[in-house]
Parts: sequence; C-alpha cells; structure tokens
Amino acid sequence: MSTRSILGLIYMVQGLKQMGEDPEPVLARHGLTLAQLDPSTRIERSREMRIYADLAETVKDPLVGLKLGGFYGLAGYGPLIMLLMTCATAYEAFQIGIRYQGLTYLFGTLRFEPGDKLSALVLTPMPMTPRAFRFRVDGEVSGTYKLVRDMQLTLGVDIHAERIDMPYPRPPEAADYEAYFGCPVRFGETEARFWLRNEHLQLRLPSADPNAHAMYRSMCDQQLVAQQTSTETLADRVLTHLGLFSGSYPSADDVARALGLSERTLRRALSYEGHSFRDLLAEARYVKAQHLLRHTTLPVEAIAQQLGYAESAAFIHAFQRWAGMTPSAFRGR
Repeated sequence: MSTRSILGLIYMVQGLKQMGEDPEPVLARHGLTLAQLDPSTRIERSREMRIYADLAETVKDPLVGLKLGGFYGLAGYGPLIMLLMTCATAYEAFQIGIRYQGLTYLFGTLRFEPGDKLSALVLTPMPMTPRAFRFRVDGEVSGTYKLVRDMQLTLGVDIHAERIDMPYPRPPEAADYEAYFGCPVRFGETEARFWLRNEHLQLRLPSADPNAHAMYRSMCDQQLVAQQTSTETLADRVLTHLGLFSGSYPSADDVARALGLSERTLRRALSYEGHSFRDLLAEARYVKAQHLLRHTTLPVEAIAQQLGYAESAAFIHAFQRWAGMTPSAFRGR
C-alpha cells in the first residue's frame, strides 16, 4: 500500500479551521488530532482518501474546496518545486510535473493534451460520492492553479489559463469560480482542464540549471520509490499510524479503533506476526528519536517531549536500552 507525506492533509485541516469549519471530529473518528500530527511522517494514501471523503460531508461552505487551494505553499512540495523551477522551458516543467505527479497532493491523474493554438493540462479526478467529488476536485484544481501562479510570480513569467473546465454540473456559485481563476470557467465537462496558449509554454525559465535539475531529479526519484514502500503487514500499519504522532502517543485501544479492529484482535494479530504493541511503540519512538537527533538541533529535553516522555531522564534511559549509548553520544557520532 503506497504512502505519501502527511503535509497535504495538515494543510487542508489547517485551512478548514481558518475558514471556520471544524475538522477535529472527523480526525477523532480516525484516531487523530491536528495538534499531534507530525509533518515529517507519511500516511497511507487510502486512509487519507477516507478522511477527505468524511470531511466533505461535514463542510458547510460550498466553496470551501475552491478556497483550500490557497493554503498549499511552494515550500511544501520539497525538491519537486526546485526540479520544476530548474527546467529549461514552461513546457518542460509541465512534462516533468506530470511525470512526478505522485509527489504532489493530487488523488486524480494529470496528462497533457497538445493542440494547434491551445493545449490543455488535464486532470482526471478520482471517482467519489457527488459531495466529496466536488470538494476534492475544487481543491485539486485550485491547488494546481496556485502552484502554477506561485511559480510564475517567483520566476517573473506569465503563464495563465485561457479557460478552465470543471467536471461537474454548473453550481449556483459559478461566478465565484471565474472571479477566483480570473478566466472563463466551463462546467459539465468530463474532466478538469487548464487551457493554455502554446506560445506561453515556450517561455524560457530564468532559473533553468541543468546541473541542479539533475540533482533534484535524483531526489524526486528517491521519493517516488519511498512512496511505494509496502505496508501490508499489520505491524507496518501500526508503525505507520504511530509515526503520525508527536508529543503523545495513542493507546493500543486507540490504534485498534483507528484501524477498524478491537484491541483484542489487534494484540492477537500482532502476536501472530511476532510483535507486541509495546515493542512497536518503542520502535516508533526509537525511529523518531534517531531522526530528531540526526537532523535537528533540538535539545534532548525537547526531543523527550516530542516522544511523549514527561522527563528527559526516562527518554535517556530508554534510548540507551535501544541504541546502547546515550542520545548525546549518538548525536556526537
């Protein structure tokens, strides 16, 4: 089962809260809270999709999906944004974006349709219930629009859509879509399309850099491989869930309910695989501790808090048991 960065979910939930919606009850049903989500972790793609579908049923503003695109910043795309910005032309950037679309926050799929004067960036959305479909399509179209606009503002080029097509019937709020995108919007199409002038696609990007481009391509290739990491065993699913948290960790009963199991079934199935919940919790903490010690300058006391320890002494003792050395010695190495 594929996984991806949890940043997309965090951006969306933060955006919903800023717009006056309350996503916390839905997160709670999935055993999560926004305050505990760790931005450095990954989430199963199918689980994230279920959360989106549940959230769509609770939102009150019909334009909330459209507005969510504004909460996705360039920095959240990591090496992908640098890969796009080091392309030679806008056309190459679109082609690269399609190739590495797995590193975006999309659930639909992108392709490019060339034409004589206008060409189209096409988004084929994932099938969902009608309410969730519009919510998700609006978010993906506006998020893609925001990415392109942010890039061109950064680079000082102009690549705007001549028209945008949306794959659902014309809503009462249609005029708001044209005001948001700054171009005509046609509804009732089978797919979402950004229609672009061919001459705009030939614009050369001022940040083109073949050497840097090769470096960022390698980084993006590694990320694509990481997304396909198998999480088929129950122990892997439990570790993935525990990896989402920071500050405090859920109990075995909380994890079981989040995975649709009873605590007894969870413990029995883990035992059959040769694991215990206690050992998996320790493993999740150890993995996060290593990451924080290697890649941050946080003091040991702060790392202990992120791992759910009330006192740093308890963390130090546990880390010595895991690694055979103190956190300070590990960081020094």
